[in-house]
Amino acid sequence: MLRLAIAAALALACGAPAFAQAPAGKVTIVTSFAKDVTDPYKKAFEKAFPGVSLEVQNRNTNAAVKFIEETRSANATDLMWASAPDAFEVLKAKGLLMKYQLKITGLPEKVGSYPINDPTGAYFGFAASGYGMMWNERYARANKLPEPKEWSDLAQPVFFDHVAIAAPSRSGTTHLTIETILQGEGWDKGWRAIKEIGGNLRQVTDRSFDVPEQVNSGQVGVGIVIDFFAFSSQAAGFPVKFVYPSVTTIVPANIGIVANPPNRAGAEAFVEFLLSPTGQEVLLEPSIRRLPVNPATYAKAPADYPNPFKDARFAKMISFSAEKSETRNDAVDTLFDQTITFQLAGLKAATKAIHEATAALAKKDNAQARALLAEARDAIAATPVTEAQAASAEVRGAFTGAKEKTARQAELEQRWAGFAKQQYATALSKAEAALKLAR
Repeated sequence: MLRLAIAAALALACGAPAFAQAPAGKVTIVTSFAKDVTDPYKKAFEKAFPGVSLEVQNRNTNAAVKFIEETRSANATDLMWASAPDAFEVLKAKGLLMKYQLKITGLPEKVGSYPINDPTGAYFGFAASGYGMMWNERYARANKLPEPKEWSDLAQPVFFDHVAIAAPSRSGTTHLTIETILQGEGWDKGWRAIKEIGGNLRQVTDRSFDVPEQVNSGQVGVGIVIDFFAFSSQAAGFPVKFVYPSVTTIVPANIGIVANPPNRAGAEAFVEFLLSPTGQEVLLEPSIRRLPVNPATYAKAPADYPNPFKDARFAKMISFSAEKSETRNDAVDTLFDQTITFQLAGLKAATKAIHEATAALAKKDNAQARALLAEARDAIAATPVTEAQAASAEVRGAFTGAKEKTARQAELEQRWAGFAKQQYATALSKAEAALKLAR
């Protein structure tokens, strides 16, 4: 009884509801978030609920979803904690999330144009995130790079070999960035923009937090990142800046209780704590710097802290469809890998040749060379599947998520890679021919 009274009092003190059953024991979370996020929450949650220990298992978003699927018959996980709403849609569709009625009240229904919580109670938004570009100011000055403002800026010749991104197949937040561009620009125009940026990449990393680390250290000039990576770097004193392009979105990062959790009381307590005043204020810590979903929390935020509930720029962001993203998730990630990640050398060679021919044409115009360059750019931009095909049952069925690839998946990967290799070889040939004509 004493423990129950203490837990209830502490819960009330932090603004979270009291629980009929005091949470105790181990609460296990599978998350894509780094220790910079999870450690402060572990400390704060265990302080608010004595007798509870938080076990954090770190996996990238796709691996986390697969882990929960594979262990469903003997589930040992209480919570899934990640940014990508489409990952939660996958778990929800497969019956792997427990529906829960929040005790916390008074929070807004939307952030920007996006619903904060799943309407069925399968998962809940605890923080908001936007997507854009961060850059190192010292690196930019040393390499004479202008400040980027739009995605198209990163396709300019001046940014060649100065940009980094994580593979969307390895990072849920990068998948959201790529999907945002595709939804904002349209399938064909979006892939053209993504590949034009891809040709300027220095590398594609395995984890999303590798990108801000490289920008912070000056190993690369510009990183395509989720906003809080830049904000936490700024709070730590790194000479970095961040911008939201006009084609971007803001969506909630989420928490969901896994179906049949071993510690249901502890899982529910953690969800409520995240959304409590104390839990929301943890987001303002320098190592985290995410956007709270409680508008009142911004009163305690540092000066110039972005506020999606007041800043006009957030109202102009595109409406993101998690359903559309989920239906073609595997196709988009695989297309990126097979046409950019694994074909980066060929893509960069063709892009560099286009940059050189463009510079030569600026000095000596040639109509035939301009026509060849246009064909080279079109060759790079071409995709092996249409938007409808990417979301089709045939393509979706090829990607089962199992450890062993299906024959159809292997066939698609090989075909898409071969298509990209041929297209980039064609683009290189045409760009080199254009350069000769312009000299």
